[in-house]
Amino acid sequence: MNLPNINLDLLEQSKFEQIQAKLLDHAPKILLLYGSNRDRSFSRLAVQEAGRILQYLGAEVKIYHPKGLPLPEDTDLSHPKVKELYELLAWSEGMVWCSPERHGAISSVLKTQIDWIPLAAGAMRATQGKTLAVMQVCGGSQSFNTVNQLRILGRWMRMITIPNQSSIPKAFLEFDEQDRMKPSPYYNRMVDVMEELYKFTLLTRGQTKFLTNRYSERVESTEELSKRVNQNAI
Repeated sequence: MNLPNINLDLLEQSKFEQIQAKLLDHAPKILLLYGSNRDRSFSRLAVQEAGRILQYLGAEVKIYHPKGLPLPEDTDLSHPKVKELYELLAWSEGMVWCSPERHGAISSVLKTQIDWIPLAAGAMRATQGKTLAVMQVCGGSQSFNTVNQLRILGRWMRMITIPNQSSIPKAFLEFDEQDRMKPSPYYNRMVDVMEELYKFTLLTRGQTKFLTNRYSERVESTEELSKRVNQNAI
C-alpha cells in the first residue's frame, strides 16, 4: 500500500507490531459509511483515503456504497442493499461515518444508512460496543455541526466513539485530479483519527460484554425472567 504522505516514525510502527503480536488473531474489521451519491462525492473520497490509511495500519476495510438504498419502511429486510448493509454491520468491529454538511446537518443519505441499523437484536444493539470515528466534509469554511451530530448518534447507539475527529473545509480543494487527498494539516488529522480508531479497536476487542453491561438492564432482565418463571408455574 503506497501512502507517500505518511511518516513511519509518526505512526510508531514498531509499537503497532508489538500490539498485533499480543492481541491480534485477525485484522481489525472496519466498515466505512459515507453520505453522498454524487459522481464525485467528497465524503466518498474521504472514506476511501481513510480506508487506505487503515489498511496501511493493518486493518481489513470494507466500504458500503449507499446508492440504491431505499428509505426505511419503504421496503423490508429482503432488499439487496439492506441485506448488504446488515451483513457488513455484523462483520465489522469498528466503523467510520463521514457525511457532507447539508444545511448545517448530516446528509439524508448517511442518516438513511444509520436509520436502517436495528436498535436492538434481543437485548443487544447491533452497534453496541463497536468503535466509531466521525468525519465530515464541508463545502465552505470549517464546521463541526455534522461531527457533533454524529457523536450524538454514536452515543445513542452505544458505540465507543473515539475522542479525535476530522472536519475538512472546502473539500473540493483538498483532493487532486487522481482523487487522492493532498498533503496538508487536514490529511495529517485524518491519519491521527484512523490511528486512534485502530488502537481503540484493538484495545476494546473482546471486551464488549464487559464495557456495555449495565446494572439497570440486568435488573430488567432479572424481572422479566422472574415473570416468565411465575407464569409457567401457574
